[in-house]
Amino acid sequence: MVLPRYIVWSTDKIDMNDPFQRKWFIRQVLIHGRAEDIKKLNLNEVEKLLDELNLPEDIYCLWKTYFEARRHDSR
Repeated sequence: MVLPRYIVWSTDKIDMNDPFQRKWFIRQVLIHGRAEDIKKLNLNEVEKLLDELNLPEDIYCLWKTYFEARRHDSR
């Protein structure tokens, strides 16, 4: 996986099998990523991890609202 420098600037590789690194990468994408980066994420996984990602309040609220609407629409 090629890591875009605007998302990950401190390393050249990430072990996506390591839960800590995986969460860190998802957090980085949600904060610094572009639409095309976010589209590559598994949104079900993001929803499960959302409360653990320690996102800035505005980004957290955006995703929390999105997932609540998505659950409501799927009923």
